[in-house]
Amino acid sequence: MAPLSQYMSQYDHKHNSPWNKLLHAVGIPVIFAGIVLLILLRWKLGLALFVGGWVMLLLGHRIEGNKPAFFQGPVYFLVGPIWVAKEMFDALRGRPHGANSPHGN
Repeated sequence: MAPLSQYMSQYDHKHNSPWNKLLHAVGIPVIFAGIVLLILLRWKLGLALFVGGWVMLLLGHRIEGNKPAFFQGPVYFLVGPIWVAKEMFDALRGRPHGANSPHGN
């Protein structure tokens, strides 16, 4: 299995459009909220959030013009939330995109 940094780099490569990044930054937490609500038996709201979050992600990829990374492997279902958290953390710290990357991208 490849190291997390390799997966993150590949995921980053598929998410360049500001609209795609924004839709992922909103959509991934919405999907997680939907899952939590489904577990708590709030079926209608949970399902609406879950589906709505996925619509945002797929719309982002339509705008970007590429396929979602999870088509390359299920590990990207975990990489996506980590990537979004890193992007948000970097933005809050005022770091430019790719500041943590050894290659600067």
